[in-house]
Amino acid sequence: MARGRRQKPTGPRIQCLFPGCPERAKRRPCDETGVYLPEGTPPPPRTAAAKTDWSPYEDSVQFNVADFLFRKVQMSSKNIDELLELWALSKMKNDDLGPFQDYRHLYETIDSTALGDAPWQCYRTEPLAVGEDAPVWARQSYEIWYRDPETVIANMLDNPDFDSAFDSVPYVHLDAAGKRRWSDFMSANFVIEYTPTIPVPHDNDPAFRTFKRQLYHASLAAILSSLKPGMTVPVVRRCPDRHFRPDYPEQVMLAGIVQNWCAKCTALSTDLDGHICGRRTHELTEELLAAFSGDELWDEYGIDEDIIPFTCDFPRADIHEMLSSDLLHQIIKGSFKDHLVTWVGEYLYLEHPKATADGIMDEINRRIAAVPAFPCLRRFKQGHRFKQWTGDDSKALMKVYLPAIKGLVPPAIVEALSAFLDFCYLVRRADFDEDTLDEVDQAVQKFHIRREIFRDLGVHPDGFSLPRQHSITHYRANIEDFGAPGGVCSSITRHITAVKKPWRRSSRYEALSQMLLTNQRLDKLAAARADFVERGMIPPVFVSVPDKDEDEEEGAPVDGVRVDGNVVLARRRERMYPPLAQALADHIHLPEFPHLLARFLYDQLYSGPDPSDSNSSEAQDTVDISEHRISVFHLAVATFYAPSDPSGIRGMRRERIRSTPTWRKHGPRRDCAFAVENQQERGFRGMSVVRIKLFFSFSHDGVDYPCALVEWFKKVGRSPDVETGMWIVEPEMAGRNRLTTIVHLDSLLRGAHLIPVYGAAHIPIGFRYIHSLNAFKSFHVNKYVDHHANEITF
Repeated sequence: MARGRRQKPTGPRIQCLFPGCPERAKRRPCDETGVYLPEGTPPPPRTAAAKTDWSPYEDSVQFNVADFLFRKVQMSSKNIDELLELWALSKMKNDDLGPFQDYRHLYETIDSTALGDAPWQCYRTEPLAVGEDAPVWARQSYEIWYRDPETVIANMLDNPDFDSAFDSVPYVHLDAAGKRRWSDFMSANFVIEYTPTIPVPHDNDPAFRTFKRQLYHASLAAILSSLKPGMTVPVVRRCPDRHFRPDYPEQVMLAGIVQNWCAKCTALSTDLDGHICGRRTHELTEELLAAFSGDELWDEYGIDEDIIPFTCDFPRADIHEMLSSDLLHQIIKGSFKDHLVTWVGEYLYLEHPKATADGIMDEINRRIAAVPAFPCLRRFKQGHRFKQWTGDDSKALMKVYLPAIKGLVPPAIVEALSAFLDFCYLVRRADFDEDTLDEVDQAVQKFHIRREIFRDLGVHPDGFSLPRQHSITHYRANIEDFGAPGGVCSSITRHITAVKKPWRRSSRYEALSQMLLTNQRLDKLAAARADFVERGMIPPVFVSVPDKDEDEEEGAPVDGVRVDGNVVLARRRERMYPPLAQALADHIHLPEFPHLLARFLYDQLYSGPDPSDSNSSEAQDTVDISEHRISVFHLAVATFYAPSDPSGIRGMRRERIRSTPTWRKHGPRRDCAFAVENQQERGFRGMSVVRIKLFFSFSHDGVDYPCALVEWFKKVGRSPDVETGMWIVEPEMAGRNRLTTIVHLDSLLRGAHLIPVYGAAHIPIGFRYIHSLNAFKSFHVNKYVDHHANEITF
């Protein structure tokens, strides 16, 4: 059985040459002054430091201890002192010292790291008024902390970790058919976004709200002022490969518009999707400001005359063009959870008596709770009825919601949500071509048509002039301008990396300065590690194949060399299984196991017939497997190229595929996987789903054979289900039994997730998800479980 491979897009990359700037658009190295170097000139060394120079650390142990304690385990200063004291006591026997004296010594060493340094700066406002009659907020000054974006950009570009990981000049990528592709930022139409946050306390005074918005734009102008010269004069920056090259140049608040209007176009707030409209620009706003009064601007054009966007101070910058879409808040949390899921519930209570609607909602929740396990898939143990929703909750619900409502609501509702989910997963891809952008447009059009069911049923009778849903109409243009948006949202760093974690590590008293210092130290450690790796002093961090008992994430990014797909067994075998085929067959209660193993080996050695053919007496007679020693494993690890999902800098991701008789004391877990059958067929047509009954390996004539004992599923129909857009499969039978064969791990691509087709059956209270793959007759192949699955199961 052949292994499927996802091929990297091919085709010429044509560099964009901006009018009047032909040299600047070329990827030609230059020196620090901007003078171009002869072709083939090697880059200057990033540092003159020797490979034995660990400055400011004494040696590798001291650096790794600092990195481990501060970054990896985030140990408190008190615990650091206790650990270092114990370390010092153990070293006293040999008249030696530990790596640090105390936590202060550790912190001071990190702070003295020159690499990655971007000091925090403070922008302080002056009070607007000093009179006693003035409100408190007007008599206060405010601090806005920031780091010079020019320094941050220089540090990012100079990071050797990114060598060969991004394009340093704009380009147009054409595939073999001559169609354009969009992926990273440099493949787009040259736009940039920047969205910092200013924490100002809430006040209901309208004048204060205006002041906050004015302060927001004034502070952005001040923070970004260091970038202004580079918008007209080239700035030379060192790139990750050590060469120098010339450089190029939340939404209502940023754009200075009125609530419920669009920040990017002039559509009326009462009918956002109803008419063709133009785009907003600074020039148009200036003309309207000169022609109309404040009330007219507010009511007819959605413009707030009190706000002058900060980009007005910058050449070649227009906030209306620069704004990118917020996938998490506008689309996933806003449109999916707050709109569509809520509307489904409202429909049920409009259509049915309360008791009946309550029962249907309970059935939906039991269906969601019955979804089989999968790496990184959140379990909704009680369904989706809880009050405090996070962005992760909404994203997790998207993955399992459609099969749960199918059959309980009209098909048009399921189709509307399916079209919306298709849009969400399409725009999250890491790479676009013209056909993909056409698919985005088709998904938007289909959603707009199908969502009318909510108007027809009286759920949303006033129509759909909703800014968050309207934003999906701008995604194609945003992708063409920005490149692939990925998971961009206004809280990517603010909520987690830069605030939540540093806040938890602080004393909680006047925590801001502690949080800023924590972020700065993390940057310095990361820069030091990148420098040490580049100089060959420490190895790059690669994730190894896990041991069977390691309690890590089921799926995670991998910073490794790109491969399109690879499945390997865990490093340690299970010791409870008999090593010989016949005894193992008795242990797993599968008498035909020796017969299947002989057939598998015969096919490997002699390129035998189709494995579904049950006539294998020839294999049994030709191959003797009775004395082959077999090792059994409960875990395999799939590593694959999935840049649209959380992945390493080279786009790699790994996940665990399990086949174990007991999983976290809940009973057996037998995961499913995609088996590649025909590499010439696109998408799921060239694959099947199998369920892993046993992972094992054996050797024959010095060759190792990593294998899986699998049960097969077959497709139902020749195309995906009309309502959900997912393929449906059912168990494949060989007579009265499940079709079971042994396959080489090379035939497996990665894990597959199946969700039952629940049909008219009601799930009993107390039903456990571990039984779902055995209790139902057919299953949806879940193309929404992650973005890579969405890309391969069309």
